Amino acid sequence: MPSITVNKKGLHEYQVLEKFEAGIVLSGPEVKSVKGGQINLKGSHVTVDHKNEVWLLNAHISPYKFASRTQIGYDPTQSRKLLLTKKEVDYLRGKSKEQGLTIMPISVYTKGSLIKIEIGLVKGKKQRDKREDIKKRDLERQLRNKIRR
Repeated sequence: MPSITVNKKGLHEYQVLEKFEAGIVLSGPEVKSVKGGQINLKGSHVTVDHKNEVWLLNAHISPYKFASRTQIGYDPTQSRKLLLTKKEVDYLRGKSKEQGLTIMPISVYTKGSLIKIEIGLVKGKKQRDKREDIKKRDLERQLRNKIRR
């Protein structure tokens, strides 16, 4: 599964408790743009509405530069529907109402010819947890460099 983009800022700010794979409903030019890497998940989030539909909000997909006039009035941050099973939707709906939990997009990748999005049930990190993650990452980097030498 070649990854197209990862929500690094979100992974720094939140601790992922569970992950889910979802399909995403896109138009033709949007598919071309996403496969070209023109998607940004920074600041985006996922919600479940009253009709049990899951939506990706504030994800920025740049307009495809070779598309014809079909993209006149195109909104790059429009809401996009995510495709999950009914069981997963019900589970996410219940968990999202719990205190301190939210649903966030983690990464976008291709699976065969399809574009998939990995969403996660996340909980906010405390400042000390973020510092510990940075220290751990630095130590791992130093160990890798010592092993290479």
